[in-house]
Amino acid sequence: MITLFQALNLILDIVWFIMIAHIILSWLINFQVLNIRQPLVAQIWYGLNNLLEPIYAPIRRFLPNTAGLDLAPLVAFIILIIAQRALINNAGFFYGY
Repeated sequence: MITLFQALNLILDIVWFIMIAHIILSWLINFQVLNIRQPLVAQIWYGLNNLLEPIYAPIRRFLPNTAGLDLAPLVAFIILIIAQRALINNAGFFYGY
């Protein structure tokens, strides 16, 4: 059971890192520090979008339409943090205490 706890924690950490990278990259693109026409930037941007779209799409269905402001990454990030905290707070279940 310890391995299951560690695997779930690792998966949540990887998703957290990918979401942070996506958020920072979106800021850099929106503030024109990076240009989407650069091949490396475009590959990273579209790759991160393809990874995270299955997470964001169901959230977008429930959020109101806000023109120009996508709140789905914020909501997904909050849900991810809650899931991490819930997993850590229930670690005793995995260790058998």
